[in-house]
This record gives sequence, C-alpha cells and structure tokens, in this order.
Amino acid sequence: MPDSSKILNRLADAGEDAIQKFGDMPGVQRFLTTINTLPDRVDEMQKKLRGLEELERRLARLEKRVDDLAKPKRTTEAKPSSSSKPAAKKSSGSSSAA
Repeated sequence: MPDSSKILNRLADAGEDAIQKFGDMPGVQRFLTTINTLPDRVDEMQKKLRGLEELERRLARLEKRVDDLAKPKRTTEAKPSSSSKPAAKKSSGSSSAA
C-alpha cells in the first residue's frame, strides 16, 4: 500500500503543477472568463430568439393581410347582367307633352 499512496501523491502533485502551468499561459484567463459568462449569454440569446419568433409570426400575419388586400376585389356591380334593361333617362326639358 505504501507504493500506491506514493503514486497517488505524485499524480496529485503532477496534476497541481499542470493546473498551475495552464493558469500561467497567456489568454487562459480570458478564456475562463468567457466560459464562466457563457450560461448568462446563452440565456440572453434565448430571450432574444423568443422575441424574434413572435416577430416572425406577426410578419407572416401582416404579409397575408397585404396579399389579401392586393388581390383584386370581385364585384357584381361591375358586370351588369344581359337580361336587365338599363333605366330610361328622363328628359330634363319641360314636362308638357305636345
């Protein structure tokens, strides 16, 4: 057992040295700061994306309304039927008949 405890102590020391060297490398602090702030940034991004989904739904509804308004309206008044006769115009002259 004494040999296994020596090995474990040496591994622990080597791990501590590796962590120390890793911390001394340039750029590691910035990397760790970025990793630590990642959950907050992901939450913020999710909130913004949820807002975008709502905007996309509103845009789709508005596009549909514009398409509906852009279509020509069908009116029955524009096409008179052939069986109906136009109303006779009254003359604006005197009403006396000769």
